[in-house]
Amino acid sequence: MTAATPATSYRAGFLPDIASSREYFGAWAKLSVLQYFVAESAVIAAWAGPEPYDRRTGYISDLGATHCAVYEGRDVCSPLHAVMNASFVVQGVGMLVGALLLSSALLCVAARPGVRLAFGPGHRIPWFTALAAKVLTFTAGTGTIIVGVVPEDAGWFAVHLTGAVMFFLAGALALLLLGALWLRQSPLAWFILACGAVSFVALVIGGLTGMDVPEPGTLERFMGYPVTLGLATAGLVIAQRVRHELKVRKAARAAAGATASAVSGQ
Repeated sequence: MTAATPATSYRAGFLPDIASSREYFGAWAKLSVLQYFVAESAVIAAWAGPEPYDRRTGYISDLGATHCAVYEGRDVCSPLHAVMNASFVVQGVGMLVGALLLSSALLCVAARPGVRLAFGPGHRIPWFTALAAKVLTFTAGTGTIIVGVVPEDAGWFAVHLTGAVMFFLAGALALLLLGALWLRQSPLAWFILACGAVSFVALVIGGLTGMDVPEPGTLERFMGYPVTLGLATAGLVIAQRVRHELKVRKAARAAAGATASAVSGQ
C-alpha cells in the first residue's frame, strides 16, 4: 500500500489519495477548533461582572456580549468579548475548511490503515454517511460563525440562537455519523460516538426545558464541549492516518530510488 490505485472493479475497491496536502490541511483545520478552550478561559479570567463568572450557571454567549448591562436578568460584562467572538468565528472557519478539504472517500477509510474503499451496488451507505457528515460539519461551522458575528445582545437574538442550534445539532449529528462510520476501524470511534450522543441528549433536554434548569451553563456546555472535542478527535485520527500514508509513500520512494541506483550501478 504505497499510493492511491484506481479501482479495477466495483468489488476490488480502491485506496483514495490519502497522502495529500489537501487532506492534511483539512485534518489540522478540524484540530484547530481546540483553540476555543484557550479563548474561553482567557475571557472568563477577564470577566468584570459584579459576580465572578461561573461555568455552571453562566451562558457561553454571555462571554461574547458586547455591552456591560443586565441581559435577561443576568449581569453581563465581558471586556474580552471580541476575543470570544473571534474564537467562535475561527472555530467555525476551521470546521468549514475541514468539511471542504476532507474528501468523502478519505472519511470512509481514515480511521484504519489497510482499509480499502468499495463503491457501487451494495456499498452506498458509507459514501452517503461520509458525505452527510461533511455537510453537517459545514452546517455546524456556519452556525458558530453566526454566533460570533451576531452576539446575543446585538439586537438579532433569533439569528444568534439559530446559529447556536445549528452548531449544537449539526455538530452532534456529524459526530454520530462519523462514530458509526469508524466503529470497525478505530477504538476512538466510540469516543466520537459518545461525544455526539452526549451533545444530542443535552440539546434535547435544553429544548424540552427551555434551559430552565439549576445549572444552564453546565447543560449548555454538555451541548457544545463534546462537539468541539469530538471534531478535534476526528481531526487527530485523520491527521495520523495521512501522516502514516506520507511515511509509507516516502519509504516506498526511497526504496525505489535505492533499487534504481543499484540497477544502474551494475
